[in-house]
Amino acid sequence: MFQAEISDRLLADQLQADCRCATIGRQIIVLEQTGSTNDAILQVANANSNEGLVLFAEHQTAGRGQRGNRWESAPGKGLWFSILLRPKLQINDSGRLTIWALETISDVIQTEFSMEPTIKLPNDVQLYGRKVAGVLVEMRAQEKAPHLAVVGIGINVNQSLEDFPAVLQSRAISLAIAVHRRVDRQKLAIAILQNLDRTYRARFAGNS
Repeated sequence: MFQAEISDRLLADQLQADCRCATIGRQIIVLEQTGSTNDAILQVANANSNEGLVLFAEHQTAGRGQRGNRWESAPGKGLWFSILLRPKLQINDSGRLTIWALETISDVIQTEFSMEPTIKLPNDVQLYGRKVAGVLVEMRAQEKAPHLAVVGIGINVNQSLEDFPAVLQSRAISLAIAVHRRVDRQKLAIAILQNLDRTYRARFAGNS
């Protein structure tokens, strides 16, 4: 049920071309596998990396959630990605980025699937009381430059119930389970990136 298809693989060039984003998504990388996209994006980023670099992984072997919890990421069935940002925010204001990401993801789900997700603070988006997406923001102080922020996002897209560990089957849900059909991950990724880009520039205009 909801098996990943070869045609459903995320393609960095196509994502970048279709996104046409001003900030978030100007550069997109897709890895087959990594430990955590938050860690991986810091490894490829450097002092000259553009704000808005996005790194996806088809599979995370050590995805992180809030308070050190493990984020289960079935290969090829979700959207697991991190965004490199340089907002002019103090580190103790990182919660503003979390709220922005949660609200944007929730709005896209509502628009694309005509469902009513709810935000459960500190970092979850839920459908029917079960977690469908999560956000993990990590900021690092930079000398004489805006602090570096990594916004990690995980969205359960095409998992069937059996793809979740037994302990999570009553607490997690995927978009495919909710809408009873397979979801096009590439199209969803583009919609998410476009809306993140638009709302980031609107909300943090002059701060980035």
